[in-house]
Amino acid sequence: MATSKDPQYILRYFDRIGVAEGSKLLLSAANVEWIEEHPEWPQEKPNQPFGRMPVLIEKHVDDTDFVICESGNIERYLARAYGFIPSDIRQAAFQEQLRDQASDMFAAFISQLVAKSEEDRRENFAKFDGLLDKLVEVQTKQINANGNNGHLFGDKLSYADIVTYAFYKIIVVGMVKRQANIVDIVRPKLTPQLIKLITAVEANPLLSSYMTRSDSLAAVVTKPTSARL
Repeated sequence: MATSKDPQYILRYFDRIGVAEGSKLLLSAANVEWIEEHPEWPQEKPNQPFGRMPVLIEKHVDDTDFVICESGNIERYLARAYGFIPSDIRQAAFQEQLRDQASDMFAAFISQLVAKSEEDRRENFAKFDGLLDKLVEVQTKQINANGNNGHLFGDKLSYADIVTYAFYKIIVVGMVKRQANIVDIVRPKLTPQLIKLITAVEANPLLSSYMTRSDSLAAVVTKPTSARL
């Protein structure tokens, strides 16, 4: 439970599901005091450290602020601060590489959205599709190696669980307005092991407060599939 001496946090990002999702989940799971800010954009762009969001502001009782940006950097800071990633550097590296793969996947997804020609779009989509198949394969193999208990590592909520959940939520829920058929592209690829992990993350007591005010990924991925690109 948070105390008066614990830092409070402000997370700046757009009012949507996007790359700040992992940070929101980590702040919620850490049971710290935090709020979201949605700066006017692009008016507030010059006031951010690198002109980008998300930005995390950690406020202390002595009125000092610690400010960092970049989604992966914020996630790793919070995960280490609140014990969601192992202190052993090799064990931590196993979890962090899954996050980096998800980041590469998101970049591949965006590339096919912004392609300038239909030929480029199809080529970029094929790359995204192949990378997604590989990511699902690696994640499923790790879940099985961990006993298929709803976690990628160990028997409790970890950084890897959170960022894996966040990745699929960003793609399937957050991006559906930009690509209406993305649900029917991703959903058939998700293995029972991954769906079990997604369901376990949403059911975790540490995240119950956040899940009550956020869209459910599990509800989307467990619906019957209707079409395929």
